[in-house]
Order: sequence, then C-alpha cells, then structure tokens
Amino acid sequence: MPLQSSFAKSALSLEQQLGQKLILDFRYYCEQGSSKQCRTPMTSLPSELANVITKHNIGGVILFSENTQSIEQTITLNTQLQTAASKSSSKLPLFISIDQEGGRVARLPRDVATSFTGNMSIGATYKKHGIEYATKTATVIAKELLSLGVNVNYAPTVDVNMNPDNPVINVRSFGENPTLVGKLGAAQVAGFESNGVITSLKHFPGHGDTSVDSHTGLPQVNHSKEVINEQDLAPFKHIIAKQNPGMIMTAHIQYPQLDSSTFVSVDGKTMIKPATMSRTIITDILRDELNYQGVVVTDALDMAGISHFFTPTQAVINTFAAGVDIALMPIEIRTPDDLNKLDELIKELVAAVKSKQLDEHEIAQSAKRITSLKNKFRLSTNFDPIPALINAKQIIGSTAHRAIEADLAVEAITQVKNTDNTLPLKLKNAQRLHIIMPDTRKCMAMQQAIETISEQVFTYTCSSLQGFDPEQAGRQIKSADVVIAANATPNQSAVEIGGMDDLKDDPNFALSTAQQPQALESLLKMAKQSNKSTVFISLRAPYDIATYGEYAQAVLASYAYNIDIDEDERVSGPAFTALAKVLLGKEQANGVLPVTIKPQKAH
Repeated sequence: MPLQSSFAKSALSLEQQLGQKLILDFRYYCEQGSSKQCRTPMTSLPSELANVITKHNIGGVILFSENTQSIEQTITLNTQLQTAASKSSSKLPLFISIDQEGGRVARLPRDVATSFTGNMSIGATYKKHGIEYATKTATVIAKELLSLGVNVNYAPTVDVNMNPDNPVINVRSFGENPTLVGKLGAAQVAGFESNGVITSLKHFPGHGDTSVDSHTGLPQVNHSKEVINEQDLAPFKHIIAKQNPGMIMTAHIQYPQLDSSTFVSVDGKTMIKPATMSRTIITDILRDELNYQGVVVTDALDMAGISHFFTPTQAVINTFAAGVDIALMPIEIRTPDDLNKLDELIKELVAAVKSKQLDEHEIAQSAKRITSLKNKFRLSTNFDPIPALINAKQIIGSTAHRAIEADLAVEAITQVKNTDNTLPLKLKNAQRLHIIMPDTRKCMAMQQAIETISEQVFTYTCSSLQGFDPEQAGRQIKSADVVIAANATPNQSAVEIGGMDDLKDDPNFALSTAQQPQALESLLKMAKQSNKSTVFISLRAPYDIATYGEYAQAVLASYAYNIDIDEDERVSGPAFTALAKVLLGKEQANGVLPVTIKPQKAH
C-alpha cells in the first residue's frame, strides 16, 4: 500500500488533534429507534457514519464479529471506512482495529479465519518449543488481518494470571510466570509488527490477579509495590525494552499501592482512581519510569469499570489528563440521534483545552505520537478492494495456516495424570463410550473427532451438562466401557454455549450454570464407584483439575474448546481433534502446565 503523501504536511488544528484521539465502534447501527434496542450489525458504512469520520477527522474504528461476517464484506467495509477518512481535512488514514487475540477472543469467523487455541496453550508449549508458537501464531494472524485492511490488533494479552478465579483473563494469559509471559509476549509483538500489524499490549499495569471482571465492575489489585514490579509490570517492562510495541492498552483497575488518589463518581461516591485515569500510573510510571513513548489507548470506556462512575465526557477528559493518547469507544453510536452526542463530546473537549483543564501542548504531543505511528506503519487510505480480495482469499484460513493451528493444538495438550497406563485408550470394536460435556455440540465434536481418527467402531452416549436425565445418565455410565468427561471453567458466556442443539435436551432436566459443577461431580463419582476407565479433560483454565481430577485415572488439559460447524452439520475444532489423537495414542501429550494447580478437597 502506498504511503499517504500528505501525512504531516501541516500542523493539525485542535479539533483535528482531538478527532485523532478517538477510536469509535459502530458495532450496531439502526436508522431509527432507540440505542438500547438497536442490534442490527453494521456491515456496510452508512453515509451518516462516513460523514462523522470525515467531519471530525476520527483517528480510528474498532471492529467486532458483527462487523466481520465474510471476507468480501469486511474488505468492502474497510475500503468504505478508509475512503471516508481520505475525505477528511487532515486526510489521515484510520487505525482499523480489532480484538483477534486467538483462542477465546477472536472476532473473525472461525470457519473462515485461523483463530488458534490461544495464549495459555502457547504457554504450555514453551518448555519444548520456546517462542516458536508465539511467533508463528502472531505471524499468521497478522497476515490474515492485514489482508482484510485491519492494521491494529489489541493483542497480545501479557497479564500474568496469578488468580485461579480470574473471570476475564485466565486462558488469555500465557501463564503465571512473568518471565515466560514477557518472552512469549515479546515474540508475538515481533510477529505481528514485522508483518505490518500494530500491537497493543494489554492490560497495563496488569489484569492477572483480579476476581472481578472490569466489563461488569471496577476491580482492585492490592499487591505491594514489590509484587507489582516483579509480577504485574515485569512483562511490560521486558517487552517495552525489547520490542517497543506500537500501542499499550490501559486497565480499568484500581492499584492503591501505585496511586491511592481519589475521584468522586457520578453517584457521589469517593473512589480510588482506576489506572486508566491515573497520571501517576500512565505518565510517571509507564512514560517516565518504563520509558514508553508509544501510543497509549484506553480499554473500552463503555465497560462498567468506567461507565458506572463517569459521564462519557468526564471519562475522556480524565483519561487524556492522565496522559492517555486514545479514548477507545468513548460514546455509544447506535442511531442518528447519537451523532449529536459525538458533536457535543468534541465541543466539550475543545472547551476543556481552552479552559486549561487539558494541557494544549500535551494534546498536540499526543496527536503527534498518533500520526507518527500511522507514518511508521505506512498506513494509507488507499485500500483497493479488488486485489485485496484476491490476496485475502489465498491467505485467510489457508492450508498452511490451518496446519500451524492443528500443530499448536496437539503440542499444547498436557497430560496431568495417567495411572494404570489408562492412556492411550485401548479400545476394541463395539465398545461403549459415554461422553460428558458442557453441552451437546461439544459431545458431538469429541465423538466425531474420535470417529475420524480411530479405526475401531464404537457406540456413543452423551450427557450434556446443560440438560440431562440423571437416571438415564446413570444407566449409560454403568453400561459404558470408557467414560470421557470434560469441563470448561470459568463458565462459558452465552455466545459460547451450544445454542440450538441444546434446545433438543429435555427442558425438564435443564440445569442452571450454578448446578452444572455438582452434576459433573456426581457423574464422575458414579463412574468411579462403577470402576469405569475414566478420563477427565479440562477444556479451558486447568484449575478445575483440582476439583475433578481425583475421580479419573487419566487427566488432560487442552486450554481451548472452540468448534466450527460445516455445511454437513459436522462439528469440529482443533482442540477436539488434538484430544482425540492423544486419547488414541496417535500423538504424545507434550504440553506442560503454565499455571500451578493447588490440590483441594472436592465437595
């Protein structure tokens, strides 16, 4: 892509600078009705949104899965977005950004793009493979994103997962060792940025020891300064020194040992400032102590960790005053009425500079960092959709990329226990397998993966933890030769569960999420009492092995369970294929746990 020639031909006006400091989301857009009700995905750029980008010299946009429904549509949308930017007075190209971490967090359709089994699976391969998979996954994701016109990825996550109950990070982390996290994070930054995609390390100064999700509340980390330096900050420090990433994303988390200063929230409560709004954390520590001179972006400002306590304007002013460069998702734009709110926000930001609430020189310096980063990565508004489409169809989800995805899935599988040489399973024709899974689709994925790999023919029964008849499950376990049981912790979000297939389960036996752990434990106890050959598989964060591992002779961890469904209704996923290969002895389990599992008595 050619470099936009008019990049820094003249100094930007204050309004242009402030526009560059905003990244907007157009996840949904409705021509009429209320913002709260709008759930129509924005897949093509309406003229009024194009005008917003042009009029306000907006710096960037963030795409979600709703905006990326196919290769053709995504390329067309990104062309429309850059065309709108080309008509602005500054002519500056957009940051087109996305959360494509791999694993749990992937916004491109999994059946189209390569999404991998995620960071903790990469951490599990480190002992045998070093940084190989960190480099390979970042290279693949970067090539696929860039072919679509996406130039910023909010990755890698370099939070050190120190808390087994962490609801938001867990397998998005490489592990609990800050040195390992730093090395793998640095390798991913190099992999992304050497292939033209700007990275955004997250979540500074660390989201690894929280038990509150900052999407729904405001977490607090009470580590001492010493622990913060040795654990939370260590990966950031290492990666800044080694790779100098294009962006770093802030965390909506209180760190009282770093900054105990307070603010008064919209409902009148006095509270400790979150890192996103702390000048001590953003300017004194990140800029001055760690010497990071790149672009600092907030985590989404519509998350409850911020939006419950501030008006949108207050939130943006506070983040800018702290030294942050870009406000991500500062205002919800869902209908034409919301466009007036954006006009108001820009006016209020201009007034805050004029009244010296925001420093004019700092705003100018911030805009310069943003334009310098766009220059460095040769971003351009000239994105030609026709050659892009030909190129993208060859790159995205290619055979070579899928092979790396499959290799990582296998190399990550970790054998935690194998008494009596239970693994590999010594199955004979016509034996009966009972599979226990969080939902029906995962039962199907496990069954079909075993069928594809095995030469034998089996009889299968399944208990979905979302809904099953306990008496029938008991009979099926007793008549089974082998029981394969799996669990995914933390709980799956609504978007990850089985969907339509599970509506076929008997609603009389539908279990709430809270009841499912007890149901799993009761089924595993039954299998143990019946002397069944039993394998337990941890499908996500492996801490659940402490609870369920004692009931099984063999225990495996896969760190992932994502699945695709093809036109023939076959359900598959790289983690399930890898598990089947290890269960049947076609592959070795070479992974090593990247976190500590503390034994606990099952209840």
